[in-house]
Amino acid sequence: MTYFNRVLLLGTGPTAIQLAVNFKQYFMSKIAIAGRQSIRSHMVFKSIIQHQLTLQVSVQNSQHQPVAGASTIDELFKGYHSINGKWDTVVLCVTTDSYISVLAEIEPAVLKEVSCFILISPTFGSSHLITHFLKNLSPHAEVISFSTYYGDTRWLDDIPSNKVVTTGLKKTIYIGSTHSTSEIVDELCTLFNQLGIQLKKVSSPLEAETRNISLYVHPPLLMNDFSLQAIFDEQNTPKYVYKLYPEGPITYTTIRHMLNYWKEMMAVVNYLHIQPLNLLKFMVVDNYPLHPESIDRQEIENFNQLKPIHQEYLLYIRYASLLIDPFSKPDRDGKYFDFSTVPLRRIFINQNGEWDVPRMPKEDYYRVKIIQGIAKALKLKSPTIDNLIQTYEEKLRQVVASSDLKTYSDALQVKSFSQDIKMISKELMSNPNIKE
Repeated sequence: MTYFNRVLLLGTGPTAIQLAVNFKQYFMSKIAIAGRQSIRSHMVFKSIIQHQLTLQVSVQNSQHQPVAGASTIDELFKGYHSINGKWDTVVLCVTTDSYISVLAEIEPAVLKEVSCFILISPTFGSSHLITHFLKNLSPHAEVISFSTYYGDTRWLDDIPSNKVVTTGLKKTIYIGSTHSTSEIVDELCTLFNQLGIQLKKVSSPLEAETRNISLYVHPPLLMNDFSLQAIFDEQNTPKYVYKLYPEGPITYTTIRHMLNYWKEMMAVVNYLHIQPLNLLKFMVVDNYPLHPESIDRQEIENFNQLKPIHQEYLLYIRYASLLIDPFSKPDRDGKYFDFSTVPLRRIFINQNGEWDVPRMPKEDYYRVKIIQGIAKALKLKSPTIDNLIQTYEEKLRQVVASSDLKTYSDALQVKSFSQDIKMISKELMSNPNIKE
């Protein structure tokens, strides 16, 4: 297993710790973790050093025991500029909007030796971004994209340290490589099979990046007036991402935006000759199942051929059916587990004393801007995407303009992400299969 002899994990969050333990246990790899110098990462570095480089993963549910364990890593790099040595595989466990800035901090001589780069939580276009960046450094390096991270992992007791807890695992993850045949993907499939997770191979990293449910549901659910008011304005009453109005943002209008947004995404996907996605089937079969009494299987299979009003109806039924966990056991009062109680988190003061935006919608802003940029490069219209971005950016401007006394992080700035869009577009246009 030469590809996993020496593995470098970029990032100091819970995902990196979970992966480090899995790779160490199953591949017996030499493992290093690297991260930026920050207040939070300082807490992580300090804890890992105090525990002599030992990391610990616990699980909430006994059926997820295969991902649990404790392992001792081999090296810790404080600051990406301090990375040295030869590494076979680099795993990016950082947010997608920081991929290029992180890689740019690493010595080129280190990157040139790497044979494979794995993107754990990419967004649409991330693999093209990395491929373009590596063109002059390591043009033959393999780039692999997962559709999404395979678990729900958080700090134990909500304190950044050497200990994390994984509260859930996905049953299926999609994976694609820039190499048509990949021994690395085969080895990863074997590992994940032992973890109880199925890796489904698709034809390319870009196709894997389309198989992420957040890509389709987060922007319409978060980039609307209702959700943005709950996130950015003073609210006494909590609001929830996946609940129906007035507890949450889901109305017939939100569902229509979700449907139209998916169709604009599929126009991009079709243009790039990627296998399109049946949105309802992906929601129900690949993500959260429903009882057949809620939606008939035939309607799920035929979703793409139905009229828009019928599609909207089925999407609304899907969300209404998941207000509770339909497969949980009711309590003595006949109440099922409140599945949809995922709060719309408010802006907060980060560890640098700045007002900051939670990951939802901060990361969704980046992913939608990238999709908009790709659509423009392909000369495809995207009015729904444009409207979601305009709504979000107007809110950012309004919040910052409302007070000169507060200090805001750059997450409250309107951004173009033009450099990333340009790199992705150049890589897309270099593909001979792209239509003129």
